[in-house]
This record gives sequence, C-alpha cells and structure tokens, in this order.
Amino acid sequence: MNTFLPAVTIKRRIYIGLYEMLMLLGVWALGYLVPTLLLGIIFNIQLPNWLAFGLVYSLFGIYFVWYWKKTGQTLAMQTWHVKLVNLEGKLLSQNQGLIRYALSTLWLIPTVIIYGVFKILMGHPLGHWPTIELMFFMALLFWPMTCLLDRDRINGPQSLVDRLAKTRLVQLPKTKST
Repeated sequence: MNTFLPAVTIKRRIYIGLYEMLMLLGVWALGYLVPTLLLGIIFNIQLPNWLAFGLVYSLFGIYFVWYWKKTGQTLAMQTWHVKLVNLEGKLLSQNQGLIRYALSTLWLIPTVIIYGVFKILMGHPLGHWPTIELMFFMALLFWPMTCLLDRDRINGPQSLVDRLAKTRLVQLPKTKST
C-alpha cells in the first residue's frame, strides 16, 4: 500500500512537467507529425485544425493513460522516482486514468480565455507566441501551485487535479544502483 509514501513537492512536479514536455515532443513527432507530413506529401491532404487538435489530444491521452494504468509512471515520472496511485495506493483503472487526463488538461480553458482577452485588448491577433508562453505558465506553474491550496498535511498536499480525480502523486524511495 502506497499511502505512507510522501507527496511529491511542487518543485519536483515542475521538473517532471518540463521533462514530460520533452517526452511529449517525441510522442507528437512520431504519432502525429510524421503521419501528417506523409499525408501532405503523398496525397496533398492537410487536416483541419479541429481534427489535428483532436488527434494530438487523443495521442497524448493514450500515452498518459497507458503508462498510468500499466505502471503508474510515465517516462518522466520514472526518472524522478514518482508514481501516480489511487487513494488506496493501487494503480489507476482505465476510467480513472481517463478522468485524470481530462481533468489535467483543463488548464487549456484559462489559457484560451487569457489569450482571447489579450487579443481583444490589443485589437489584433498576437500570433502564436503568447499561446506558447501561457501554456507553459499554466501547465508548469499554475497546476502544481494548486498544491498550496490543499490542507491535507497527513498524506501531503496534492494538486487540484489529483484531488478531483481521487489520485495521489507519491515520491518513491530511491533504489541503490549496483
């Protein structure tokens, strides 16, 4: 049972988020970029934006849910000795993984709203640079900082996503290398 393991610190959550973004670049390149480039080159087909977004969202969801269900750890989480478990300390079910993935992507909503406000206030499109910066801010800083709102000092503070999904990110003990 993993309930005695300490919660992950905010600093470590941010490091995991950064490393996870590097991993997702590879997932995106192999699972989306290569096939869509081939479609464009061979058949001169360009996917509509909504379909492209849906494919990337689904691809990332498959990556996360598969790892969470199989081992409780994505590649980045393995590197930082962190595991995602349910409240009983067990691996997530597929449904619980899907719920957590959906909840963990809710930062997209305030990102779009903030971007829209900037666009309205400036009176013209700002291009893509604010979207990238806002995405980094929301994913890497805002969500991990929600741990500060959690008052559970026995099991350790968890993020808003983990509270809503009924999951816990726990710090695994480091193993000795031989």
